[in-house]
Amino acid sequence: MSAMDPTEIFRQEASELFEVLEGSLLDLGLRPDDRELVDSAFRALHTIKGSGAMFGFDKVASFTHEFETAFDRVRKGEIKPTQELISVALAAKDYIRALIEDPQSTDDIIGEAILDDLKRFVSADTPTVPVVEIAGAPPLAPVESKRAGWHLYLEFESHILRNGSNPLDLLEDLCKLGPCFVVPVTDGVPFLDEMEPEDCYLKWDVKLHAACDKDAIDDVFMFVQDEMRLTLSPLEQVEAPAPAPLLQLLDEEPAPPAETAVVMADAAPAPVAEQPAAKAEPTAQVAKSEAATEPKAEIKREAAPARREDAKQERGIATVRVQAERLDELMDRVGELVIAQARLTQLAASGSDLSIKMIAEEIERLASSLRDTTMGARMVPIGSLFGRFRRLVHDLSRDLSKPVEFVTSGEDTELDKTMIECLADPLVHLIRNAIDHGIEDTATRAANGKTEQGRIELAAVHSGAQVLVTVKDNGGGLNTARIRAKAEEQGLIAAGAVLSDHEIHQFLFHPGFSTAQTISALSGRGVGMDVVKRTIENMRGSIDLSTRPGQGTTVTLRLPLTLAIIEGLLIRVGEGRYIIPLSAVEECVELTAEDERSRGRNFLNVRGNLVPFLRLREIMSSSGAPDRHQKTIIISTGETRVGLVVDQIIGNHQTVIKSLSKLHSDVTIFSGATILGDGTAALILDVAQLVTLAQSQVEKQHISEAA
Repeated sequence: MSAMDPTEIFRQEASELFEVLEGSLLDLGLRPDDRELVDSAFRALHTIKGSGAMFGFDKVASFTHEFETAFDRVRKGEIKPTQELISVALAAKDYIRALIEDPQSTDDIIGEAILDDLKRFVSADTPTVPVVEIAGAPPLAPVESKRAGWHLYLEFESHILRNGSNPLDLLEDLCKLGPCFVVPVTDGVPFLDEMEPEDCYLKWDVKLHAACDKDAIDDVFMFVQDEMRLTLSPLEQVEAPAPAPLLQLLDEEPAPPAETAVVMADAAPAPVAEQPAAKAEPTAQVAKSEAATEPKAEIKREAAPARREDAKQERGIATVRVQAERLDELMDRVGELVIAQARLTQLAASGSDLSIKMIAEEIERLASSLRDTTMGARMVPIGSLFGRFRRLVHDLSRDLSKPVEFVTSGEDTELDKTMIECLADPLVHLIRNAIDHGIEDTATRAANGKTEQGRIELAAVHSGAQVLVTVKDNGGGLNTARIRAKAEEQGLIAAGAVLSDHEIHQFLFHPGFSTAQTISALSGRGVGMDVVKRTIENMRGSIDLSTRPGQGTTVTLRLPLTLAIIEGLLIRVGEGRYIIPLSAVEECVELTAEDERSRGRNFLNVRGNLVPFLRLREIMSSSGAPDRHQKTIIISTGETRVGLVVDQIIGNHQTVIKSLSKLHSDVTIFSGATILGDGTAALILDVAQLVTLAQSQVEKQHISEAA
C-alpha cells in the first residue's frame, strides 16, 4: 500500500484541530472569562497557520493570521466574547476548513466579509496593535519600549527528543528575536544508572532582551506547545547584556549546576575590551536566577521519579495513526480465522487424536484473544461523535430563537467505528426534531411555568451486549391526538380503532408522516424519522419512544457493540439452521400441548403474560414433520416480546457476519449469513423484522375477530 499523501495527512490533523477550535469557541460562549479556553483556541489557530504554510496552503495561513489579529483583543482580555462574536468566529473556522478541503470553490469575498465582521465586533475607540509576523529575521525594536523583554521558564516533556524535536534548535530560534541569556536548570537530572538515554531532563531559565510581542515567542514553540510547559512574564526595565556568541553546550567542559550559564545572541561578538564587563554581569544573573528558582527546583526533585514513571507509562500507551481500511481488512482476516478455527474444532471433536484436540483448543484460545483485541482496536469513544452536535444545537438555537442547553454524558462509552459512522445521521434528525418540535418557544414555556432555556440531553451507556444512546428533551412531549388524527387522515388506521399510545406513536416512523402545520427548512415533509428507524434497524438495533405530556420526550436507540462478529444462538428449523443474535434472546421455553392446540390464536402464556409467537416452520416453508418436542425462543426489541417456535436449539455460536448480496435485498427477515464449522451456511434472523411480522399478524387477528 502506497504512503499517504502529506497533504492528506495535514487535512486529517487539521480536522482534529478544528474539533478542538470549535469546542473551545462554543465553551467560550458559555464561560467567557475562562482564559484556558482562549489559549486553547489560539493554540489550535497557531498550529493550523504554521502547518498550512508548511504544506503550501498560503491562503489558509494568511486568513488564519488575520483571524488571530482580529481576535487578539479577546486574548488580551480587553473585550469579552459575546454570542455574536462567537458566531462570527465559528463562521471563520468553517471558512478555514473550506480553504483546506476544497480551496478551489472558496470565495475570497466571503472570507473578507467574515474578517470585516470580526474586526467590527472587536473594534473600539483604541485600535488594536497589529501582530508582527516573524519570518526568519528578528523584528526591529521600537524607538521607545515599555519593557526590556521577557523572562521564560521552559520545561519540555521527557519524550520530546524521541519525537524529533531538539530543544537547542528551539533556543537558537528564540535568540533570533534578540539577545538571550540562558541558564540550564539541572535539578531534575537523575543519577546515571536511572537515566533514560532518549529522555530530556534539562529545563531552561531564559531572559530574552527583545521588545517583541508574545505571539512571536509562541510562534517559536508552535509545534511543541502540547509537549512543553512555558512560563512567561515581562522583564523589568534593565540594560540588556552585551551580545556574545552562541556557546554550544556539548563543546564546553561540564560545570557545577550553580555556575552553569549560556549566553545566546544573534549579533557579532563584543570587542575584547568590553569582555570583562560582559562576563561579570552573567555571573550576577546566574546567582539571581538560582535564588529565584530554588523552591521550584526542590519540588521538581521530589517529583522527578513520578515523572519518569509517567514517561514510561506514556510510552506504553503511545498511539499510531492507522488507515481505517487496514482495520477493516484485519477484521475480515480475523473473521476468516474464526471460521477456520470452528471447522478445526469440529474435526478434532470427531476424531480420537488427543494431540489434535489440544492444538485445536490452543488455536481456539488464541483466535478468541485475537478477535477481542482486533475488535478493541476498532472501538471508538462515542464522545468523538457527540462533539459534532454542539455546533448543530448552537446554530439551531440561534436560528429558531430558542435558548437551548445541550448536555452530554457517557462520552467514554465505546462503540465500533462503523457504528459511529452510521449513527451520525439518525442523531442529527433526532436532535433537530427535539429542538424544532419538542422545545417550545420562550413565551409558551413561560406560560407553562418552565424555565426560559430548553434542555437537550444526549447520553450513552453500556447495557449488556448493547449500547443505549438516548436523546431526551424537556419540551412539550408528543401530541398523541394530533398524531392519531394525522394517521386517520392518511388512512393508516380506521376511525375509532382501539390503539395504545405506544402504537399510535409508532406512526411517526411511517414514511411521509409529519404532523407539522407548515413546511420549513427544518421539517414538515415527513422525511426523517422513517430514515432514522430504517438506519437503526440496518444496524441490527431498535428504537424506543417514550413521552410525558408537558414534560418532554425520550428516544432510546439500542445498538449492538459491533457489526462484525456477534454471539449467536444456533437453531434448527426442519433441515435448515439459523442464527438468532444472542443479545435479543430473553429465554427459552417448551411449547406445551395447550399451545399446540391453540393454532388459531398464536399466543403463549408466559407467567401470566400473553406473548405472540411465530412458527418458523411456516415462515420458512420447511418440509417434513416437525419435532415432537418443539422449543419457543422468547426474543425482544424494546418493550415488545415475541416467541419463535423452532425444532431444536443447538447452542451458542460465535458468528462472523457476512452481508447478503443485492440479489437478496427483498428478503427482509434475514440480516446476513455466516459460515458454520462444517463449511455450510446459516442465515442470521433479523429480530426487528420478525417482531414487525408478529405485530402485523396480531393486528390481522384483531380485525378478523372484530369482523
